[in-house]
Amino acid sequence: METVVDKFLRYVSVDTQSNEESESQPSSAKQLDLLKMLCEELKAMGIEASLDEWGYVMASIPANNGKDTPKIGFIAHVDTAPDASGKDIKPQFIENYDGSDIALKGVEGLYLKPSEFPELLDHKGETLITTDGTTLLGADDKAGVAEIMAAAEWIVNHPEFKHGEIKIGFTPDEEIGRGVVKFDVQKFGADYAYTMDGGELGELEFENFNAAAATVHIQGCNVHPGYAKGKMKNAIRIGMELNSLLPAGQKPEYTQDYDGFFHIIGFNGTVEEATFSYIIRDHSMELYEDKKRVMQQCVDFINTKYGEGTASVEIKHQYYNMRKQVEPYYFIVEKAMAAMEMEGIKPKVQPIRGGTDGANLSFKGLPCPNIFAGGLNFHGKFEFVPVPNIEKASKVIINIVKLFAE
Repeated sequence: METVVDKFLRYVSVDTQSNEESESQPSSAKQLDLLKMLCEELKAMGIEASLDEWGYVMASIPANNGKDTPKIGFIAHVDTAPDASGKDIKPQFIENYDGSDIALKGVEGLYLKPSEFPELLDHKGETLITTDGTTLLGADDKAGVAEIMAAAEWIVNHPEFKHGEIKIGFTPDEEIGRGVVKFDVQKFGADYAYTMDGGELGELEFENFNAAAATVHIQGCNVHPGYAKGKMKNAIRIGMELNSLLPAGQKPEYTQDYDGFFHIIGFNGTVEEATFSYIIRDHSMELYEDKKRVMQQCVDFINTKYGEGTASVEIKHQYYNMRKQVEPYYFIVEKAMAAMEMEGIKPKVQPIRGGTDGANLSFKGLPCPNIFAGGLNFHGKFEFVPVPNIEKASKVIINIVKLFAE
């Protein structure tokens, strides 16, 4: 039987980067390469599976325990983030990690250092899988995909293991906030579900950011710089001024725990016009709405100073904090905690400083906490995953199924 690591390495070899500029679903056709592969692998295991027109793989393992047991789902997304390339990933294996700097051999002089990423030292003595420095690794969320697939394969190969009905779902486009927009919860058929999309060993989350995307457009006025006095309005400089009006301490690099932030993620412009792209995040609905008002106030100030129509902003809501949807079913969080403890893992219940398909699924009527997938430093060249993390995550899935069956 293929190991969870074997599966992970196969899945990261498929480029599945989503495309936030695309209006299609999936946003990139290459995501279907892995989705089709997963669907066929499930069928080869003897599991009923389908892939629909929107890129959702749904599968079901029938109950074998003869009891009225809740139907439990496990979900992961196949796409990787647009922040870094997901093509031609060349994983490095670091066996019995000794705590030293790790050379990322695809880029001369580039190292993964515990002085910069101290969480490395929590995994001394373990085997690590890193990037070679030229791409991200793809553990977000192909680690989750591999863990679910490995657990499914184990379950079907052990008919003596008694369980209720198990639902499996794989989605596209989570990284661009559209992962479950067209996901049919009723068709999926689970009573409760878990996304395998968290980070470090033991992470368990049932609350996340409220989230919006903001696009600011600056209309300047370009004239010859030799004759610009009193006439030119430089859209780049005006946009930089608007950015400076946002609260200095509310940037990702200065925030943690329940702190929200404004995060500039893109800029494109000339003297004549410029566009600045942001994401806005906060766990508190009140503070989330306040941040959106602050963004509008900054735009209003620029228009007062430089003339009406100089600045405009479009703010699009992305997802809400799922806490109020999951908390009434807190026993599903407790089941996950117990499943971790069965593997000797200390649960770390904490807020997600990001988003997850589980948030939108919870608002669609499917309570869906998030469980660690095991990777760290997602979305960039310093991403890595300790092998014991993904092995234990797959066992946690099996333990959850067992606890619900009991």
